[in-house]
Amino acid sequence: MILGLYRGATALLSPFVHLFLGRRRAHGKESAERFPERVGYASVERPPGPLVWLHAASVGEAISLLPLIEAIGEGWPEITQLVTTGTVTSADLMGRRLPRSVIHQFVPVDLPKAVERFVAYWRPGVAIWAESEIWPNLLAATQASGCVMTLVNGRVSARSFARWKRFGGLARRLFGAFSVIFGQTESDAERLRALGARTAVCVGNLKYAAPPLPADGAALKTLMTGIGVRPTWMAASTHAGEDASAGRVHQALHARFPDLLTLVAPRHPQRGDAVAAELEALGLRVKRRSEGAEPDAETDVYLCDTMGEMGVFYRAVPVVAMGKSWIGEGGQNPLEPARLGCAVLLGPHMENFRVMTENMLAAGAAVRFADEAGLAETVGGLLDAPERARAIAEAGAAFAVAEAGSAVRIVEGLRPALDRLAGRTK
Repeated sequence: MILGLYRGATALLSPFVHLFLGRRRAHGKESAERFPERVGYASVERPPGPLVWLHAASVGEAISLLPLIEAIGEGWPEITQLVTTGTVTSADLMGRRLPRSVIHQFVPVDLPKAVERFVAYWRPGVAIWAESEIWPNLLAATQASGCVMTLVNGRVSARSFARWKRFGGLARRLFGAFSVIFGQTESDAERLRALGARTAVCVGNLKYAAPPLPADGAALKTLMTGIGVRPTWMAASTHAGEDASAGRVHQALHARFPDLLTLVAPRHPQRGDAVAAELEALGLRVKRRSEGAEPDAETDVYLCDTMGEMGVFYRAVPVVAMGKSWIGEGGQNPLEPARLGCAVLLGPHMENFRVMTENMLAAGAAVRFADEAGLAETVGGLLDAPERARAIAEAGAAFAVAEAGSAVRIVEGLRPALDRLAGRTK
């Protein structure tokens, strides 16, 4: 009943959705060249034979799928892989990280005709969706096609669980469509079962299994030369408000560390102009990566406003504070810098990585701070005690390695469906 109402409402609202997408395209939030993909029109030819479709909402989820993509490519080379994401940023990332044999497309917006067009063209035999990306029309069209549907790294927060419970029938219809669901945690699996996913099991967090972010060796060497022996820290994947906060932390530490260099990497590099203006308004001397500049002895803040270079930046600094964790809410993935030898600092708002945060703190693999003043105190303490920063970094790297088995467990769970899709018989 509710699904039918949703389908009818989205069909009626289709002109307004197209208008909304057009405005997003005008502001650079949608790809102009590949815009037809958002309404279900493919931009490349579908290869013949079996196809598995993997879908992730944005950058973090897409990165977490890379181990599965690699494993499927090695274990089932006869199956074509299609990966969809929903943001320009994630599309750019996938263009650099995906094997050449893997196809990337933008996921269609959840309008009936768009999703039906997409599913009819690609004809996936197995669909692997990541985390909490549940679009009713897309899910219903995929199920109606006879595709085997799975949800990996399934996540349902307490707040989302309460909302889904108000629509119990719809939840059972949607979550029950998946043949198997792999939850991030036991709590996630339990909530998913309560919502109708009878097959939900916990196999661990797939984000633990993601490979280290890549880095261009020449770019890293040049950046390290520019940094030299200066004490350095980084505010990574920052959101609105945190950029200026990092600038004020720099100012608070300047008397103690006169040659301090602060790196600021906005989560969305297109905010570079605004971030630079904020930092310069504080009286800070800013150099911008997007302009081809490297830090020098006169630089206070190096603004890392480029795409796909976080692997370079993380390898260049000893201490990293995760954005969206002290002014924003939800946090960003702390394992990415931990894998690359950084001492990781986490603010009070790590809701999207609650279990991971608790486990990292318990293992001494991260340090928590309460606010801007706490961040300044923590950064200063670690810069003063590099041996402590190294100990935290070593614990973080060990934590990441120890938790990396989730991808293997998920691949084993998917094996029967992939074998059938490939036409293998025992």
